[in-house]
Amino acid sequence: MIVRNLHHGWTLHPAGGDLAPAVRAAAEAGPLSATVPGTVHTDLLDAGLIPDPYAGLGEQELAWLHRTCWDYRLRFEAEPLTPGERADLEFAGLDTVAAIELNGAELGRTANMHRRHRFDVTAALRAGANDLQVRFTSALEHAESVEKDIGARPRAYDHPFNAVRKMACSFGWDWGPDLQTAGIWRPVELRRWRTARLTSVRPLATLEGSTGRLRVHVDLERSGLEEAGELQVRVRLSGLPAREDLTATATAAPGTGAVVLALDVPDAPVWWPRGHGEQPLVGVEVELRAGEDVLDTSRHRTAFRSVRLDTAPDEHGTPAVLLVNEVPVFVRGVNWIPEDHLLTRLDRTRYAAAIAHAVDANVNLLRVWGGGIYESDDFYDLCDEQGLLVWQDFLLACAAYAEEEPLASEVEAEARDNVARLCAHPSLVVWNGGNENLWGHEDWGWKEELGGSTWGLRYYEEVFPAVLAELDPTRAYCAGSPYSPGAAGVHPNDPDHGTHHVWDVWNSLDWRAYGDRVPRFCSEFGWQAPPARATLEELLEPEQRSTTSPVFLAHQKAADGNGKLERGMAPHTGVPAGFEDWTWAAQLNQARAVTFAIEHFRSWWPRTAGSVYWQLNDCWPVTSWAVVDGAGRRKPAFHALRHAYAPRLLTVQPREGRAHLLLVNDTGQEWRARALARRTALEGRVLHEEALDVVVAARSVAAVELPAALTEPGDPGAEVLVVDAGDLRTVHAFAEDRDLAWDPDPLRASVTAVPGGYAVRVRAGAVARDVTLLADAVAPDATVDDGLVTLLAGESRTFRVRTSAVVDVEELTGPSVLRTANAFGRSR
Repeated sequence: MIVRNLHHGWTLHPAGGDLAPAVRAAAEAGPLSATVPGTVHTDLLDAGLIPDPYAGLGEQELAWLHRTCWDYRLRFEAEPLTPGERADLEFAGLDTVAAIELNGAELGRTANMHRRHRFDVTAALRAGANDLQVRFTSALEHAESVEKDIGARPRAYDHPFNAVRKMACSFGWDWGPDLQTAGIWRPVELRRWRTARLTSVRPLATLEGSTGRLRVHVDLERSGLEEAGELQVRVRLSGLPAREDLTATATAAPGTGAVVLALDVPDAPVWWPRGHGEQPLVGVEVELRAGEDVLDTSRHRTAFRSVRLDTAPDEHGTPAVLLVNEVPVFVRGVNWIPEDHLLTRLDRTRYAAAIAHAVDANVNLLRVWGGGIYESDDFYDLCDEQGLLVWQDFLLACAAYAEEEPLASEVEAEARDNVARLCAHPSLVVWNGGNENLWGHEDWGWKEELGGSTWGLRYYEEVFPAVLAELDPTRAYCAGSPYSPGAAGVHPNDPDHGTHHVWDVWNSLDWRAYGDRVPRFCSEFGWQAPPARATLEELLEPEQRSTTSPVFLAHQKAADGNGKLERGMAPHTGVPAGFEDWTWAAQLNQARAVTFAIEHFRSWWPRTAGSVYWQLNDCWPVTSWAVVDGAGRRKPAFHALRHAYAPRLLTVQPREGRAHLLLVNDTGQEWRARALARRTALEGRVLHEEALDVVVAARSVAAVELPAALTEPGDPGAEVLVVDAGDLRTVHAFAEDRDLAWDPDPLRASVTAVPGGYAVRVRAGAVARDVTLLADAVAPDATVDDGLVTLLAGESRTFRVRTSAVVDVEELTGPSVLRTANAFGRSR
């Protein structure tokens, strides 16, 4: 096998549609340079021919690109094929509607960015110069044509994203831009081979007791150009601690297209999710031979672990408990969207930085949401290494999907392609049929609009289960999210059954309403806030720093988003007038919502078996539910998420009408805690104090009823309840911030330069709630080690700020940077 990537020397040519004048003039002057992998947007951006789609009103200014066509052209040299040699052209990803020609001969047409495409070019390839062309036509116009042919289906947004197999959020979402990219977005290779090749290698590793079982499913293709007798397939398993590599060999008789090789590993190294153990990985090398000739090889990494989803009915309904190696795991999860809307700008370094946010936030599961993409191998490799579980949606989201052609075969083909590609990764534990489609069919008026037309149910109940049964039966599967498994006649978003989404709270209620239900598994919930200060300052010119400026509103995609933010702030902090105060109040309110919801869900383990916050990340600078903004900066809510997902947690929760201290121990060791509970006046006096000795078993929750002397304040507006256990603290206020008599200026701070940045020592003269340094406001690269820290009178805390900049220390501790919730109290 001779593999050659075809990534250099491409040019880009307009092929239809109305162009912006600058682009037309440049194209008329000569070919535009194209980067592969890449897209038209990134090529035009690199050439300086279009504005940054993320800046200002750039997204709106680029709407003309939605209905344009483009040719990618490459002239490359090739050596003559030898007798019996075959050549294949492989595209790992074409975005999206494309026609491929080699030397004037059409190889094929594609309309799916989510799968690989391979073409036999043996007859078309020339010795010497070859001309390759890929013509991309408008995905929007293709989708409109499909809708016209087979009938429109309901969807959450205006564009018919459900009529073409393209990243749904490429057409815009309530947090993302409408850009509709096109291009050769993943690698393209010319492969020359003879006799036979490996077409698919699926290492399926499981754990039975202490024995690791590896079954390697190998699919072969014979060239048909020369006689092929017996073939040998050899598997070598490496990286096993303190033991030699294991091997297995199988023979493929003439005409045989598949073999399965089995290796059993007694006392196998066991892969665990984060917080439960180590993540040992083993190498799997597959070699295809004809006698002494090595024809093809394939290399993978995998690990030994078992996974299943417990949905056996119980007294509360239908649980959804994830078990890894037969150990129940409380899922501390976040939803993951594409890290950059311009996907080809992502590389392993950027994936590593994004995944590091999840690790630092004590997350143990990433849900790859169904309106995005099947992520790159780098993403799953990093999750394997970090012990982050992956829940992978099949890519159908917030819409009805036709079950007719041309969509039906494409949906199945991409499912088969990606199940086979990803099956080696131990981090991938759940496949999910799609996002909110079962729910949408029930509640969003689809039934009337459909009038009996197909809407995707066959994919969720038949196609995906059959693909998994054939290609990878080792993972758990859910028909959708939300979904009520095995409960006939039950609403798909019933909180007592399976997975549950909570969006009425954000849309129309106060975040305290999260406490009104105890879902079995909450796979979506979230609260919005603007991005970090430095990101806003990069996005908005000084005169645009207003909640009503066109640029700020262009980067708020949620329906009535700012209205919901202000209605959400009003009962807690009030709605400040100034832009900086408004953004801080919105960010603090997001943090409070994150804390309140997650602490509530975790306190109900094992009845509630998981919480998957919407969302970890953003794909551009936008006001959204993310805790890490589109520039990779952590919002205050990131610290809330990290605290709420800590392995051990203190929280005050109601039980049977009385306040209880809940101690959550998500570690493998018993927790003997001495909790000191104090009802404290805001100026510092301790009004009542009690020590509570509690033993919390591993992976469990303990509840202690708190005495009335701690929970019944004399003056609700001037007191708080504080509980400490070791380095953990929880603060329970008896009134909202706007109704509390906070000291508006409780802090004194000093700054010391240290290697790599600054140490900021903060001392409280009175109770200071949610002390947070918005360090990036002083230097764009500045980060701080913690935030949302509550200090009692007389307490101090040193925050570590990392930055390469020399900063004004007065600004670093100024009132717009060193923030607290106290500013919103009634004394202001």
